Amino acid sequence: MTIRTNTPNLLDNPPAPVQAKLAAAWTSIMFLYIYVDYFHLYKPGAIDEIRGGVIFEFDISPTLLTIFLAIVAIPALMVMLSMTLPVQANRATNLVVALLYIPLSVFNAVGESWAWASFYGLSIGIEVLLLAFILRSAWKWPRTPAVPAAPATTDLRQ
Repeated sequence: MTIRTNTPNLLDNPPAPVQAKLAAAWTSIMFLYIYVDYFHLYKPGAIDEIRGGVIFEFDISPTLLTIFLAIVAIPALMVMLSMTLPVQANRATNLVVALLYIPLSVFNAVGESWAWASFYGLSIGIEVLLLAFILRSAWKWPRTPAVPAAPATTDLRQ
């Protein structure tokens, strides 16, 4: 007689909740924003332009910096919202915001020279892949089957 014992698989990896996947993706986007903006400062002439009061041909102003803050604040808020919103609102919000951020990410390369194509291509490519992951995760959000209602009057008739 052979006795089989079930030994636990130490590498068992249960699926992560969709909310956690979305929050992780938005967090990754935030890290990319920070590092791309930081590394951009190493570009020759970037700091001189900032000292001259110009960013990408726009005069530095409270309005411009408020716009930049809003562009960065939305993904930062999406980290928290992805974990706290109810499912329907969560799914819709992630779909809408991710769709809006794809063209915004591509816009970062406008006006750049081909010499910087690898830098911007890699950063934008990763951002777009993360946004595509968010779109796919939100779109394919698992649905729980509706529980069929049992006839309430069946027991009363008997």
